[in-house]
Formats: sequence, C-alpha cells, structure tokens
Amino acid sequence: QVPCPAVSRSDSELVFGVLSSKMSAAIVVPSDITILEEKKKIGTKKLGLLENVGLLCMAPFMLHIHYSKLDKSDRRAVLSKKYDADDKSEESTIVKKRQASIRKEVLATPFMWGTAGAMAGLTWWSFRRYNYQSRLVALPFIFYGGTFIGRVVGDVVTGRNAEYARDRFLASLPAKVYL
Repeated sequence: QVPCPAVSRSDSELVFGVLSSKMSAAIVVPSDITILEEKKKIGTKKLGLLENVGLLCMAPFMLHIHYSKLDKSDRRAVLSKKYDADDKSEESTIVKKRQASIRKEVLATPFMWGTAGAMAGLTWWSFRRYNYQSRLVALPFIFYGGTFIGRVVGDVVTGRNAEYARDRFLASLPAKVYL
C-alpha cells in the first residue's frame, strides 16, 4: 500500500476554495422572514403617533455583533409595511402576526419609561424634606426598579402578556443575518 501524500496549504485552498480562506469580512444579507415580508407586502403605510413615540423611546443605535435582534430602524421597516387583508395564506398570517407582535412591543416601551420616570419623580417628591444626597442615593434604584414594573404595565396595557410564545418569537427574529 502506498500512503496518502500530505495535503499542503495550497492544495487545501484548491479543495475548499481560495475565497473561504482569504475572506475576512462578513456579508450582511436579509433574513428569510425579511424576504418573506418583502414578498407579501402590497405597499407602505404611515405609522401612527403612538408607534412613533414608541420608536422614539427605543435606543437610537445598536451594536450588531451577531445580528440576533431587531434595532429601531428594522422595527420601523416592519411596521411600515402594508399587507393584503384578504390574503389568508400561511405566509401572510405569519408576517401579519409578526407585525402585530412588534407593534405591541413598540407600544409597550413608553409605558416602561413613563412608569420609571413617575416612580423616580414620586421618590424625589417624597424625599422633599430630606437633603439632596438622600434623594440621589434612592433615585437610581427606584428608577431601575420602575423599568421592570413599567414593562409589566406596558405588556398588560398593550395585551402583550396574552400573546402566544410563537408570536413573540416571530417578533424577535432578526431582519438581517451574516452570510
């Protein structure tokens, strides 16, 4: 028997392709759900006042390391798509449920910040007879706790607490992925 010759680096580049070993930058492409949304949309719609306020209350930018979340512009793009109301296909149902779940998430965000601000304001007011140092000690903890209470309040008001886990999962799918 003749032993197999060792494969050198140049041979492996020929086998696996030069591009795969030399490429250092990743390419960002639309995800499958984004392509499906583009396929099913029939136009655009204008966002309402509460949706704009909800998007305003979200973080202005996001550092995408893995593209595992939706950022503000992706949510705006999903909410501004218009779908055919008469289309009863499975794909259309999926994109409509995703849009409804993202809308609930966006509408719940101002409740989080409003509750946290109200709790911080009430803490500031209730400590009115104390010096400012005691106010400043309590304020960040109450504000942080208020964000959790505000999330629950926002979820209840928008009906997000009653939606199925599938719908919430659809809303969490990223709009872009690495190729």
